[in-house]
Amino acid sequence: MIKSAGAVADPITEDEVDPRQKSKPKKQPRYNVVLWDDPNHTFDYVIRMMQELFRHELGQARKMADEVDTAGRVICLTTTLEHAELKRDQIRAYGRDPMASHSKGSMFATVEPVA
Repeated sequence: MIKSAGAVADPITEDEVDPRQKSKPKKQPRYNVVLWDDPNHTFDYVIRMMQELFRHELGQARKMADEVDTAGRVICLTTTLEHAELKRDQIRAYGRDPMASHSKGSMFATVEPVA
């Protein structure tokens, strides 16, 4: 019979673990998608857009339409930079308001870092 000289690894104790392996992964910075008010779009347009693009419930979409009208801006979503840029671009590409004859295009939106 042939005997093999196999090595068995000793278990790693808590003290031997590299501290970098214990640290949690860093969270990605958060960004707000901000919708800006303009006189060329109706409440219904904003409500419909909030429901379609952000899946907000009707009540929340109405509150957001009211806030953008009274405050001049509303935060639609807080998320990662890549997702925020996508949502901003979707707002900008949403198109004109068919209920407002003076509407020439989409509403304006920006991405801002969370303070």
